Amino acid sequence: MWAIVVGGGTGSRFGRAKQFESLGEERVIDRSRRIAAEVCDGVVTVVAPGSGLTEGCVDGGATRSESVRAGLAAVPEEAEIICVHDAARPLATTDLYRSVIAAVANGADGAIPGLGVTDTIKMVDADGTVNTTLDRSRLVAVQTPQAYRADMLRRAHAGAGEQTDDAALVEAIGGTVVVVPGEADNRKITYPDDLEFVRGVVRAADPGTLGIQDAPGVSGRTPQERAVNIRVGQGVDIHRHGGDGERSLVIAGCVFEGAPPLLGHSDADVAAHAAADALLGAAGLGDIGQLFPDDDPALVDADSLVLLGEVVDRVRAAGWTIGNIDVKVVCERPKLAPRKDEMEHNLTRVVGAPVAVSGRRAEGLGPIGRGEGIAAFAVAVLSEGSG
Repeated sequence: MWAIVVGGGTGSRFGRAKQFESLGEERVIDRSRRIAAEVCDGVVTVVAPGSGLTEGCVDGGATRSESVRAGLAAVPEEAEIICVHDAARPLATTDLYRSVIAAVANGADGAIPGLGVTDTIKMVDADGTVNTTLDRSRLVAVQTPQAYRADMLRRAHAGAGEQTDDAALVEAIGGTVVVVPGEADNRKITYPDDLEFVRGVVRAADPGTLGIQDAPGVSGRTPQERAVNIRVGQGVDIHRHGGDGERSLVIAGCVFEGAPPLLGHSDADVAAHAAADALLGAAGLGDIGQLFPDDDPALVDADSLVLLGEVVDRVRAAGWTIGNIDVKVVCERPKLAPRKDEMEHNLTRVVGAPVAVSGRRAEGLGPIGRGEGIAAFAVAVLSEGSG
């Protein structure tokens, strides 16, 4: 019984190779390999060329299916059951492995974990028109590890087909695939907030496992060495209300229709500006006014999320890893709480690390309290290492 742990992706949606992020004493990919090894006789890990991992590893291909085939080539021919697991699901348990393996041992060609879908799912046409509403009682969200009869999995990949999971290839050649109950915590790390969820689960299981010293890029050092290499920066941005009807109020990438806009050379996104300023300050790279002067015609009405992305690139190029950012927006209106999740998602996606956003009122005090403008304050934490 063998396992293939697929960890050859570049993390294009995450912003970097998520499988090498720290979970304290081990990285994401290390935990995934360890859990597989506790159940299976051997583990082949598929990695991107040049990853630096060698023991038990093979280079992957340009697609997931190509990477699985590379792993299959390294699995001994005598293996009767092969599990395939995404390295980016480090919370899969040994019980889940045993569950899919048992289903195959009992006669299925393949077994996959699945969770019932709770949301209503609709199919839409290219123009956005609803085509049909699907029966969610028959839908499951599929996870890994998945287990297959070795001969069936090899046959399924013999045609060099491409699918997002191996079950579809096995089904295409007439194989029987069954679903076993998945695990709610078995979340795939796709975006930075997924990593924070995983770290939260790990931390809850062992409170001493994770701390600020375990930010990506600093693993392997003593706590004293890690603490010395932490930087904190503060950012502030203020804009007054004004402008014509052509502008919209933008905060953290969210457009607030009907709210009075802010005056600014760019789109005047105070949350994005404060976050960028905090990052630059922590990294010692100047401030946002120096980097994006308000007399540059190329920056007229510029998207501040794009500008924030440029700051993130500069911070990383300088050798720093972003730990997290906390942004406080002070305004009398609009109410920010209903769009908190959206704002946090927008900033987190650009930064590639957790960003918290919250709103505060000035309670009628000063220009902000009188509704003359909006201010934002941010704190950013960096650690040494490009992560």
